[in-house]
Formats: sequence, structure tokens, C-alpha cells
Amino acid sequence: MLKQLILENWRSFGQAELPLNPLTVLIGKNASGKSNAIEALKFLKRVVKGEELKTALSEHRHLPSIPRVVEGRVPKSKPYFTLKVLVQGEHERVNYLYVITVQTYPQIQLFYEYLVHQEYKPYQQHPLQTSLLETHLILANSPQIAAEIYSNEHSYLQVLWSRTHAILSRMKGAYAPILLVEGIQAVSQALEEIFILNPIPENMRNYSRLTQSLASDASNIAGVLAALPEKQKIQVESTISVYARQLAEVAIQRLWTEKVGRFGTDAMLYCEELWQPTQSLEIDARSLSDGTLRWLAILTALLTGVTGSKIIIENVDYGLYPANFNLILKIIQEISTKRKIDLLITTHNPTLIDKIGSEIVLFLIVVHRDSATGESQLTLLDHRKNIPQLMTSGSN
Repeated sequence: MLKQLILENWRSFGQAELPLNPLTVLIGKNASGKSNAIEALKFLKRVVKGEELKTALSEHRHLPSIPRVVEGRVPKSKPYFTLKVLVQGEHERVNYLYVITVQTYPQIQLFYEYLVHQEYKPYQQHPLQTSLLETHLILANSPQIAAEIYSNEHSYLQVLWSRTHAILSRMKGAYAPILLVEGIQAVSQALEEIFILNPIPENMRNYSRLTQSLASDASNIAGVLAALPEKQKIQVESTISVYARQLAEVAIQRLWTEKVGRFGTDAMLYCEELWQPTQSLEIDARSLSDGTLRWLAILTALLTGVTGSKIIIENVDYGLYPANFNLILKIIQEISTKRKIDLLITTHNPTLIDKIGSEIVLFLIVVHRDSATGESQLTLLDHRKNIPQLMTSGSN
């Protein structure tokens, strides 16, 4: 479970800390830095999955990163950025701190990497820390970097690695002491299971292939639901129908998917609406509203996502009626709590915050620009009256 993200010299951020909890709301106007914070998590996910650092920095995963792309991310005066994540282990008293520093100029390469095991003992204020992985530069321009890797309580192995990839990604599956294996697995799993949802209704109206994983734009929503085992499919579609009915302007009777085509490899999403007490109408996804489709995508992501993972929902209120925002939050919190899924949701609409009860969202974070430096900042609010001032504190 991800507990904290720290950004240093990353895109519009100088230095900022983002606490990550079961439900965290990130609010900020356009260009405040919300997307930049999420991009950091995307980058870390790609890195631990084994992508080359240069490629992971690219906005398009299939293209290598080029200098002009990176220059837009980090000021030339600061040719390095550092990202840190705090991950909870299987036990509540165990955390893992993972740190990666990447050099971006004159070339993109690993500058520093660190993984430490933290264990809180009873009646101790500070954790007992054990370094599992730490790198040291040989020479500034060397293509290799030295890493001290945990061997046992009293010794470390020193290994040379190329600076093109994160070392953590290359050690997954390696034979190593259990303490090191557990640390690598905990950090890798927490980052790899991040799912970022940004539904595009227009892409959801088409037929889609049967598949196991929901696409980030939810374009394959029909294929995901139709591919579920029959018992689970009935249960999930019934649950979606109940929650969709609470927000829809038209009385939705049920939502379901069906396999189509000669070989049944594609699927379509269907809906039955009650127009009059005795008259219903069956339509497919091509006739559903943008707001309805976005809401269905959110529900599908929560109900089919990996238990214990983190889901990020960008612009959660987009296309949805503002008066329903509190109900939306209650529903997604109910589902995520039951399925043990952590949520990070973003919005740029400050008026919606008035509709959030403090009992629902304890972690409300405003992203705003510092008026003096122009850097993005993250402010955790313990009360709501500062939101207007914070959101207008910068010039961007």
C-alpha cells in the first residue's frame, strides 16, 4: 500500500509531499500541478516494470524520450529530479522507503537509488532501519554505477550495473535474502498495480474485444464486463445497475453486456430505461450520455480492479451533476473500502468541496502555485476556508 509520494525538482514541483490514504482528494485549478503529481506515479510504475529511464520519461511509451521533452519537465538549472515513495509492507509496523534520482542533463541516466526497510518496534518512536539497496557513483560520466545490496545482517554485496534502468526492476525474481525479496516485491507490486482512470465517453460507445483489464480510457468496458465469469458478471452488472440508477435522470432498470459477432469475441454495453410506468426502452452504449458512461467506467474500475491496489480517477466530477458529488463520493468510498482499494481522485472545481463532508474525506489536498517561485505546492487542509486563497495564490 502506497502511503506517501515525495517530489523533488519534478516538472513544476520544487519539493512537495503527497500523503496517500484510503481516500485522498486532490484539488487544483488548471496548470496547478495535479497532472504532474500523477505523472510521477506513472513514471515510477514504468520504471519498476523494467522500462529504460529514457523511455519512461517519454509521454508516449512506444517512443524514446528526447532532450526537448525532458527540458520541459525539469529546469535546466536543476538537471536532476528525485522521487520517493513510502510503501507499507504486509505488517502495519513495516514500511519500505524507495528513492530514485535521475540525471536529465547532459543525458538521462540513473544517479542514485535507495531502498530501506523500516520496522517500528513496540514503544519505540523511530523505526529500526535496514538498508537493502544503495548506489554510489564511480565517476560522474561512467556508464555504470555501483550498488551495495543486502546480503545479511552483517554484509553487503557490491555489484556494478548500467545506469540505463532502475536497479530494483532488474532484481525482481532474483535469488536473495528474504528481507530484500520482500522489500522489492512490496514496492514493485504497490507501483505496478496503480491504475489511472480517465474515461473518454466517445471511445466507450464502440464494440470492444473481450479482455481481462480495463483500459485507462475505459474504451473496452463492454469487453471487460462480458469476459467475467458468469456468476461474477451477473453480480457486477447488478451492482452497477443499482448505483447507476441513483444518479441517472432517466430511470435505469438494468445495465448488461452481451457477446456479439460470429465468434463471440466482441461485446456491447446495453441499458434498459423506464420512460413511462409501463414502457421501457432498450438502448446500447451509443445512446448513453457522456456523464452516464463516465460513471459506469468509475464503477467498473472499482468493481473489477485488483483488490489492494490504488486507483487514480482524474477529474472525477467531469460530466456529472454537481449536486450528486457527495453521493458519488459515498458510493466510491463504500465500494473501495469493501474491496480494499485505495483511491486518489482529482478535481479542479472548488465549489464541489463544499459538498464533501469531513467524515467522508479526511485528506483534502490543494495543489497551487507559489506566487514568488511559480512552483507547484501541495497543502493538506484541516479546514476548508483556505481553499479559495490557495487556489488563487499563484499566477498560473
